[in-house]
Order: sequence, then structure tokens, then C-alpha cells
Amino acid sequence: MVDTAERVPSATPASTSATGKAPATTPAPATAPAVTPRVDVEALGRQLLGDWAEARLASRELSRRPEMQKEEGLSVADHRRRVFGQLKLLVENGQVHRAFPKSLGGSEDNGGNIAAFEELVAADPSLQIKSGVQWGLFGAAVLHLGTEPHHEKYLPAIMSLEVPGAFAMTETGHGSDVASIATTATYDPETQEFVIDTPFRGAWKDYLGNAAVDATAAVVFAQLITKNVNHGVHAFYVPIRDANGDFLPGIGGEDDGQKGGLNGIDNGRLHFDGVRVPRTDLLNKYGDVAEDGTYTSPIQSPGRRFFTMLGTLVQGRVSLDGSATIGAKIGLKIALTYADQRRQFTAGSDTDEEVLLDYQRHQRRLLPLLATTYAASFAHEVFLHKFDDVFSGTADTDTDRQDLETMAAALKPLSTWHALDTLQEAREACGGSGFLTENRLTSLRQDLDIWVTFEGDNNVLLQLVAKRLLTDYSRKFAKADAGALARYVVTQAAGKAYHGSGLRTVAQTVRDFGSTARSVNWLQEPATQRELLTGRVETMIAQIAGRLRPASKLGKKAAAELFNSQQNELIEAARAHGELLQWEAFTDALEQAPDAGTKQVLTWLRDLFGFGLIEKHLAWYLMNGRLSPQRAQAVSAYIDRLLTRIRPHAVDLVDAFGYDDQLVRAKIASGAEAERQAEARAYYAERRAAGTLPTPEKSQKKR
Repeated sequence: MVDTAERVPSATPASTSATGKAPATTPAPATAPAVTPRVDVEALGRQLLGDWAEARLASRELSRRPEMQKEEGLSVADHRRRVFGQLKLLVENGQVHRAFPKSLGGSEDNGGNIAAFEELVAADPSLQIKSGVQWGLFGAAVLHLGTEPHHEKYLPAIMSLEVPGAFAMTETGHGSDVASIATTATYDPETQEFVIDTPFRGAWKDYLGNAAVDATAAVVFAQLITKNVNHGVHAFYVPIRDANGDFLPGIGGEDDGQKGGLNGIDNGRLHFDGVRVPRTDLLNKYGDVAEDGTYTSPIQSPGRRFFTMLGTLVQGRVSLDGSATIGAKIGLKIALTYADQRRQFTAGSDTDEEVLLDYQRHQRRLLPLLATTYAASFAHEVFLHKFDDVFSGTADTDTDRQDLETMAAALKPLSTWHALDTLQEAREACGGSGFLTENRLTSLRQDLDIWVTFEGDNNVLLQLVAKRLLTDYSRKFAKADAGALARYVVTQAAGKAYHGSGLRTVAQTVRDFGSTARSVNWLQEPATQRELLTGRVETMIAQIAGRLRPASKLGKKAAAELFNSQQNELIEAARAHGELLQWEAFTDALEQAPDAGTKQVLTWLRDLFGFGLIEKHLAWYLMNGRLSPQRAQAVSAYIDRLLTRIRPHAVDLVDAFGYDDQLVRAKIASGAEAERQAEARAYYAERRAAGTLPTPEKSQKKR
């Protein structure tokens, strides 16, 4: 069930890309319908920019400046100096103050701040992350965890880069498990100071951007102890270096040295031995200590207080989701542009070689990644709106914040893993050219590698999502009477009997009567895709909840072992939830498509994403009786058909991302390959016309 019609050049002019150049080839099926859909690249590009288009475009314009871009091949020391100089240019340009208070020269534009920040990944991921350390972590911690006196005292110097800073949360012995960090801040009522200590080597603060060289202060997270009571993790403003760049008394550290990427950032370690800071340098929005050592907090629950404090710093996960998706966009822009120009093998002609993108396998490698990138992009826009609503106060209830944190924990893992997969596949799809540093793919992948463990290991984050799903599931029955529970049990039993016995799949087979077309028509329906994707999440959570139900009657160790036995299933359920969020966002975005032709192409792309998810989890759908073998076969068959429909629009779809030659900076995506191919074809055509080509040995043997 694959469209195999020979491709011919389009009769209509090719769409102009965002760089002002037409794609090298824009093939269309010879059997195309009377009206072939076309992508309005410019209008689709505007849709992809989202509601903070102005901030994104301003950041892209700044990223086009050569002095803002990564210079490959620098030593670690030179790269660090270059990036620190770029931070100063960001300050001069006013790009970094959007999220700060208007009273201090900011604009209190949370969504615009993140949108602009994400785009810096096109200039240099080291620049993006180092600026994120300074203003998105160090500065944001003072802003969101401190109170007005802290804002007035510290933020102006942070905003101007007069005080470069580090965000000292992670420890060598505790990464994602922030609640268990070992650094202590013990209150001394006699001097009204906190005494900060790292009691052993595993408690050293580690992997801290700015800590190795540039930072003169840090926000240090420690266990707050007063009157011999540990009130959990709190944040403190701590000077760490003097004007000469030397550590202050009681503070020491090390340089993390060269890393697998992001070497423009001076990551390092810090440790503290009896370091005293004033009581007033506790960032006290969520917890305070009086002069006599009495602790107070507006949030009585220690657990809720801890998660509220960490929740104020969720913007890191928001920006990683967005910047990872941008990394995937740039990788696909390079790979698909090259694949549409590079020719290899005379498969369908005695003279002309085929462009790589006309080969089905090449389409299978890259076009599903393109569909997932669009899904991630649309989901990120929804995510960014949720973030802006919470931090602007438009929708800032406890439920809103929990929803934001759950969305962050669901989407950041998917987009960061996807970026690495995309950049690796793009590299391989470009052959030896993809391995050259000048074509950026290897460099981008190296730099973005750490995204999967930045701001929380992806697997740990997905466990947070799964726990939230389980909590929501249990709440459905928290106040249910015996009758309601009985009805649910009966329904579940009936569902298991229906799906598990094969009745559902038999019905599907009978309905389709052996017709792949009927199977495809059913699967094409958005309602069907939604049902299959939603049903998988709900079924997995219900199954896990049933297995975990005995935990409430077990001891702590046995309960932990039972929960651990379901860890893999929990993570898979959370991933399925994140994939559903992306599919829903893509489906909603179709209604905003600028015209019918663009909407048709985007619909095919959405279907490719949805069918790809179903194909990836096909074993689950078959084992759980959700799909018949007939319909399972139709999934892969229709994916192949979708690839041929999307292929003529592939270059338009990556051009709509809006990353021109100055932002992509890859020679193989600059048109150079098309020029080489044109030169080669012209050379052979001229010699054939002149009759000066040697006779192939094979043709002589046929005589």
C-alpha cells in the first residue's frame, strides 16, 4: 500500500525558503490530484514562531552576529573567555532582563524571556546555558526565593553582570535527589549568622556553571538547621570570591575541566568550611529565621514547602524543552536540505543519479523525526503559555503549578532525547559530510548531550509524572462509595475480557473484511488515534495502580520493593502521557494552519507522528487486544504512503522553521551541494551531447 508513482518535477514554481532560495528539487507525484496542496512557508513560519514571535526574532537577529556565534576549535580557556564576553553583549543588547521586575529595569515578560533565551542555542549552546546560569538560575533564585530587600540589594548587579554567579544546588553525592543534599547551614543566634559547611567530599557542590572561574557569588542550597531542628533545603546568598578572583576564607573549589560538550562554560566544584553569612542573606520567601533562631514559614508542610521552592525554578526545564527542539530543527534543516540536493546511484535512470530524499529508506529515517519535531514544537508553545500564566499570576493556583511541573517533567525528557536521536540520525544521513565539524551536527549533538540530565535526569523526571498520574487516578475513587467501586471493578473486568480474549480484534477483522483500505480509514480518524493513545496511558496506569494497591498494607521496605518492581512500567506510562500531550498539541495546532494546503500537509505530518507512536508500541496494542493483526499491518503500510505524500514538502517544512544560512552555518545546507551536483550533471550532459564519453565496458559485452 505504498504510492509508487514515478516522481516528476513540479509544474508549479517551488516555494521560496526562509533564506530566499528555492529548494533544489520539489518533486510531486505524476498521479497527483487536480489541486496539489502547497505549504505557505512564510505563513507557517509565523505560526511556528508563536505568540512571542518578536522576542524570538530579536534573539535570532542577535545570534546572526559573528561575534555571538560559536567558533569551533578554540581551547577550553579561549572558549570560556569568548562566551563570557558574549554575556556582556547580551547585557548591552537588553536581551536578558525581560523576566526581572519593571522597578529594576526589567519588563516582567516571563514567556518572552524564555522564548528569546531558547533561540540562543543557534548561536552557541554554551552561550545559551551560561546566560541561563547567570540570569535563569542564579538571578531567578534571588528573584523567586528572595524578598524585596534581596531584590533591591542584589538583583541590579546580577542583571548588569557586575556580579557573575553560580547556582550551587547539585552535589557530587546527590544530583536529582535535592532533598537529600548534605551541605548544612546552621544558625548561630549569638552572631545572627548561618554557618555553612560541606561535612564530607560527597557534599561538595558540583557541575556548577560559572563556579570554576567567573562567579563572585553563589546561591547555595543547604539544610537549614536552627535550634537543633532541620527544616529542610533552603537557599542562601553567599559571596565566594574577592575582587582579585581568589576564594574567600573557608571556601574552596576545583575546575571540572574539559567536558564532552559546552566547553564555553566554566563548570566547577565548591566546598565550604565554617563559612558565615548574615541571617538576612537567607532567601526567605518560603522560610525565615528570627534573631533568636525561631523558624517560620507560610507553608506548614515541609514536603509542600520544598516542592514549592523548587517549582519556582521550573523555567530551566521549560527552556531546555524549547532549545532541544530548536536543536532538532537545525539538524533536520541541514539533513533534509542536503538530502534534497545530494545525488547518489542511478536507480531509475541510465544517466541521472537520484537525490537521497527520493529513496524510501532515507524518508523513513528523517521524515518521522520531522513529524516528531513539529509535535514537540507545538507542545512547547502550549507549555510556554502555561509557564507564562503561572509566573505572571494569570493562573497561579496550587493545581496550576502542579500541572506546570508535571508538564515540564513529561515534555523535557521527550524533547531532549528526541534532539539527540535526531542529530545522530541527521549526522549519519549526511554521510562523511555530516561528520565534519564545519557542518555542525557533531558539535550540536555534543553540546546538547547534557540536556538529558540537566535540570533532572530524564528517567527521574518521568517517575514524577507517573506518580502524579497515579495520584490523579486514586483521587477518582478517594470518595467513591462501595457501589461506584463495584461498578468500576465490573467495568474493568468486562474490559479485560473484551480486549484480552480477542473479541475486539476479531470484530475489527470482521469489519475490515480483509481490506487494508478500511483498516487505514479507521486509523486515519483523529478520534481513533486519540482513543488508542489515551487508552494506552489509562490502561497502563490502571494496571500499575492495581499492582501497587497492596503497598498500603506492607512495611516500608516491602512497599519500596513493590514500587521498584513497577518502575519500568511507570516510566513507560509517563512517556506515553508525554507523547499524548504532543499529539494533542499538534492536533489543536492544525486549526490554526494558515490555509487549506498547509493544513493538509500538516495533517499528513500529524498522522505520521500518530501512526509512528502506534507503530513504536505495536506489540502493546496487539498484546492488549487493541488492534487486530490486519490493522497492525495497515499502520506500517500507511506510514509508507504518508512518506511519499510528505516528501515533496519536506524542504518547505524545514524552511518554515526560519533558520537561515547565518543561523544554520552548515556548508552542506548552504546550496553548495546543489551547485556541485549541477556542475557534475552539466559536465556529463555536455560530453554525452558531444559524443566524447568513453563507451562503458558493459555495453560492449551486450553486442
